[in-house]
Amino acid sequence: MSVKYKRVLLKLSGESLMGSKSFGIDPERLRHYAQEIDSISKLGVEIAIVIGGGNIFRGLQAKDSGIERVQGDYMGMMATVINGMALQSALETQGVYSRLVSAIEMREIAESYIRRRAIRHLEKGRVVIFSAGTGSPYFTTDSAAALRASEVSADVILKGTRVDGIYSADPEKDPNATKYETISFNEVINKNLKVMDMTAFTMCHENKLPIVVFDINNKGNLKRVVEGEKLGTLVDCEC
Repeated sequence: MSVKYKRVLLKLSGESLMGSKSFGIDPERLRHYAQEIDSISKLGVEIAIVIGGGNIFRGLQAKDSGIERVQGDYMGMMATVINGMALQSALETQGVYSRLVSAIEMREIAESYIRRRAIRHLEKGRVVIFSAGTGSPYFTTDSAAALRASEVSADVILKGTRVDGIYSADPEKDPNATKYETISFNEVINKNLKVMDMTAFTMCHENKLPIVVFDINNKGNLKRVVEGEKLGTLVDCEC
């Protein structure tokens, strides 16, 4: 079957790796993500991944613990490397070739980020896991996802969440919240909907990079999205 998106950037939150746990990594959730990624790799989709670190440490919370903001952001970047290592191991257990790439040099465990090398890995069918955010403090992993997706010329950002799209309000708090199947960047801004942080969202808008927000915890959803099925919410310039 043909696919709608040939090269994708999959954005996963660190919190999603916790599953039902209150901290750390749930092996079942990790295995599920590896299987979902494997399913689209077999279709010939070129896959880049950015994963957060909130299941281990969140830089924005550092201030409450007495840790200076910049130091806390770097600690958060290290957490994304740990998650990237875990996801790489799970992927290779599935037989999926991958490369862990870090925005901060740590030669023993990850490649340093070089744009052309990352693109070459994608062209060869290797899953590329971008870790350590942008390598700079004050930027979220959403911003890292938008930046890396733009740099490697991804067709789309697939934002895997625990909800099945973008709603007019938080569907977990407001039963009357309505879901958008498609929505423009301008509408998201005007309605003040929380899709990504504004830095990341503006970068996607300026680079005409569509975003699909969908529930990745349902088996098969990732494959259905790349095949073009209307799941979740599409954010695009021409909705």
